[in-house]
Amino acid sequence: MLTDSLKAHWPVRRLPDIAHLDAGSAGWGFFLCTRKELRTGRQGTPHLHIVLQDRSGTVAGRLLEDVDRYKEEFEAGEFVRAQGRADRHNQRVELVIESIRRINPEQDRTEGFREADYVRAAPRPVDEMWAQLQGLIAGTEDADVRRVLDAVVTKYEDRLRVWPAAVTVHHDYRSGLLEHLLQVADVCLRLADVYGADKSYVVAGAILHDIGKVEELDYDLATSYSLEGNLLGHITIGVQMVNEAAAALGDVPRDVVARLAHLILSHHGSRELGSPVEPMTVEAFILSAADDLDATIHQVRRHLAEGSGDTRFTAYHSRLGRVLLKPSGR
Repeated sequence: MLTDSLKAHWPVRRLPDIAHLDAGSAGWGFFLCTRKELRTGRQGTPHLHIVLQDRSGTVAGRLLEDVDRYKEEFEAGEFVRAQGRADRHNQRVELVIESIRRINPEQDRTEGFREADYVRAAPRPVDEMWAQLQGLIAGTEDADVRRVLDAVVTKYEDRLRVWPAAVTVHHDYRSGLLEHLLQVADVCLRLADVYGADKSYVVAGAILHDIGKVEELDYDLATSYSLEGNLLGHITIGVQMVNEAAAALGDVPRDVVARLAHLILSHHGSRELGSPVEPMTVEAFILSAADDLDATIHQVRRHLAEGSGDTRFTAYHSRLGRVLLKPSGR
């Protein structure tokens, strides 16, 4: 619990951005609240578990006192002003929050609040990435595959431009899905050259494998699972999208639709990882490998970037199941 004497000694200064928070950092800051949960501790005491975000990253927060008061002061998906101190918990920096409220735009803009500073986004401009996606589709040699790709991408353009690829795991920020699809396509094309695979299908697999996430996820600054996302999942939704596009076109051969569906259905690589079927074509094997590699490397780089302290290794990463060696000079 926070003591009155501790609170009295907290300096009223601006916190550093999340990427530079360290144990002992104290003060106030503006953030986007991406998650808010009322939890009960081992002693039955309620507290708020909060995830805060700025453009540099995310940090978990705990509000331990005056929970009944502050739980009504803001909601997930809102910008907030929070005051607290950073602490280290299970080898990760967390923010122990003393007070928090939703943003008052007129008042807080005078202290430097800008919405764009608290929305994480892909590093590349969206229009640049979209032009690359259009180029990939235009360069697809198989006319039937190209028509299906164009129909699906055109229908979901508004969401594809801005949707994240996940709630938390990888590319979980604005336009992260588009960034991920393009990176997977790049890796797939390189492997297709090495293994003599059909480039039309590896490109199609890269673009379509996670297309269902535009319906699986709800996104409005904060990301959550939709009703369909929880009940069906992005693999099932993605196959439905391809089937609907092909049916609307009317003359796409059945074997083309089946091969496209297979790429989506098998891209997790095994039934244990959530794929209804396992890869049965060279293109499906390439897609599964490229997808897993991009998601994994993204997690590795993020964990290394968030690592702090003077040790040579990072904290344990539960999803990767290991610690990581920090690059030389860190």
